[in-house]
Amino acid sequence: MTPRRRRPAILLRLAVVLGVVAGIVLTALGPATVTGLLPYFTIQSNVAVGVLAGYAAWCAARGRPEPPSVLKGAVTLYITITGTVYHLVLANPASPFAMAQPHREPGEWWGNQLLHTVVPLLAVADWALFDRRGRLRPRYAAWWLVFPLAYLGFALVRGLVVHRYPYPFLDAGQLGYDGVGLSALGFAAVFWLLGLLFVGVDRLLARAGAAPAAPVGGPPSPATEPTTPASHGAG
Repeated sequence: MTPRRRRPAILLRLAVVLGVVAGIVLTALGPATVTGLLPYFTIQSNVAVGVLAGYAAWCAARGRPEPPSVLKGAVTLYITITGTVYHLVLANPASPFAMAQPHREPGEWWGNQLLHTVVPLLAVADWALFDRRGRLRPRYAAWWLVFPLAYLGFALVRGLVVHRYPYPFLDAGQLGYDGVGLSALGFAAVFWLLGLLFVGVDRLLARAGAAPAAPVGGPPSPATEPTTPASHGAG
């Protein structure tokens, strides 16, 4: 990373870390406790992106190599899933899995917005602006599903023990395991396509960065001016 880009990258990554910490603290000021929040994908993805952003900020400050692009892409995908599922599924009244939105005090409301809106946007901006380009492959989109699938298993096993599920689309008590499996397949397909979108955007940005700048007006340089062969009279 060039010195010119290093400072804005560090500032943006520190903003991600502060957003994660503030979001969790403010959310925990409400009825939920920190330990009660841990089973949620929202918290796990925010913690992951906060830790990676902190490490990436340290790498930029010390001039160290950036975190692996495959890891950065995975964590950015997970926090994108958090924001997308919250806004389009859980907080959307038209969604079949919409959750009743409780009244929140100002601090808790801001915590909720930080975790579901602000941090995802900042993390995607960091990935788009400062990650190394051209290193992602389409097969990564399938590998990145490992964590969401592991989370599915965790949520179902935990539900058997505590009889509570973190999200309506994982509620085996209401949907049955067939219903949960069907919704999980749908979400997995969407997450896979979203991962492929990340790979496609990475390739587009790589091509845009590698494309030579087009000349802007002005006469051609002497080195590129066409030459006219000298004429000789006929003998």
